[in-house]
Amino acid sequence: MAEGLGRERWAHTSIICSLIANANRDPKKHRAFKPSDFDPYQRNDRRSRMVATKQDLNLLREALEARPRNPQLKGN
Repeated sequence: MAEGLGRERWAHTSIICSLIANANRDPKKHRAFKPSDFDPYQRNDRRSRMVATKQDLNLLREALEARPRNPQLKGN
């Protein structure tokens, strides 16, 4: 419950921070700020996402298959 309360409070605070930052920025030099730029919970969520590539999926498939990759290890 405490984390939920913290997330809710930071959601409100980050909106106000982005509003103040956008009101004081130079549009020619900086992009518009988003509330997620100020929300520490949003930053953690973005970092925790991973994108799997075909190579990653192939390695995972090989690891989960019953047969070993190296035929010399079959007798071990």
